[in-house]
Amino acid sequence: MKIVYFDCFSGICGDMCLGALVDAGVPLDAIRDALASLPLAGYSLEEKKVTRAGLAATKVTVVLDTKVQHEHRGLKEVVAIIRAGKLPEPVAENACAVFRNLAEAEAIVHGTDVDSVHFHEVGAVDAICDIVGTVAGLHHLGVEEILFSTVSLGGGRIKADHGWLPVPAPATAVLLTGLPTAGGPVEYELTTPTGAAIIKTVGKPSPAWPAMRVDRIGCGAGGRDIPELPNILRLVIGEAGAGTETECDCLWSLETNVDDMTGEEVGFCTQRLLEAGALDAFITPIQMKKGRPAFKLTVLCAPGDLAAMEQVLWRNTSTLGIRRSLMQRSRLRREMKTVATPWGEVRVKLAFLGDEMIRCEPEYDDCRRIAERHGLSLREVHRAAREASPP
Repeated sequence: MKIVYFDCFSGICGDMCLGALVDAGVPLDAIRDALASLPLAGYSLEEKKVTRAGLAATKVTVVLDTKVQHEHRGLKEVVAIIRAGKLPEPVAENACAVFRNLAEAEAIVHGTDVDSVHFHEVGAVDAICDIVGTVAGLHHLGVEEILFSTVSLGGGRIKADHGWLPVPAPATAVLLTGLPTAGGPVEYELTTPTGAAIIKTVGKPSPAWPAMRVDRIGCGAGGRDIPELPNILRLVIGEAGAGTETECDCLWSLETNVDDMTGEEVGFCTQRLLEAGALDAFITPIQMKKGRPAFKLTVLCAPGDLAAMEQVLWRNTSTLGIRRSLMQRSRLRREMKTVATPWGEVRVKLAFLGDEMIRCEPEYDDCRRIAERHGLSLREVHRAAREASPP
């Protein structure tokens, strides 16, 4: 599977994304062609080779025509511009989704609704070029999955239309809620709302460099040359899991300790977590301070389900704090098949190590249904399903 990994050790912004894509081999003309299909005027794209703290990178700049008046736009106007172009549907849909995420974040920050948001900081022509150009460049690469590292945010404060703002900017902080971030390592803004919205929309977090065969690396330069840190975004293109026999993904592990809940209450919470989409939820008996017996409740979930899992924990346990850790998981490739038994069909889950099938597990619900209907033992149905499964 072809993947892209955004290494955001020095943050991420729109022009860094464009520069990294071009540096990795996406023709700038391919991005220009995508943007030229939009009813948008008053800009040009310039490419330049630069160095940042001694490292070579590509700087792509959106140059605005000062003779053209660039207006602030709301979400509806931006979406209309994107939809009016001749973009491939995945590009148009993802670009619109990036702007929707931006609008939702701005609405939260300013205490208003999405339709009332005008993108004073990011809604002009340059932001449309950054977002549509980045999404079009990723589409040009034909990647199947996009991952990103812990996002460096920077520090200090920045001057905006509404005055001085802390770093990360309020919209950036909202966009990256639930995702792995780190302050610093310098007192400059390293991640902008545009960059945060792009990776939030099209990518998934990866706490470490993913298992992959690296094919190409591109470095996109930020506008400032910071002596203490190479101000670049590194974009890595490769084949996921190449040279390994398993797949790799990322998930959140959430833990909390409770000593003032009954077993029934804890069991009810785990059921709610599973119904809300948890990959797993389980209880470990523990002993807390002063010898108190207690439960440790552990939840595993996909990155996009983090907020939903925490809501279930807050509402269904007595906890005052939840521990989070983002981790990589190595897993066997799986396939679902339906096999015929003498009493009906049963789904079976097949697991592969490389090309070798090493697991075959009938689905419990199917086996139970057949066993109850025909007065059989679960073991009989399991055995029949396994015997009917592929060798």
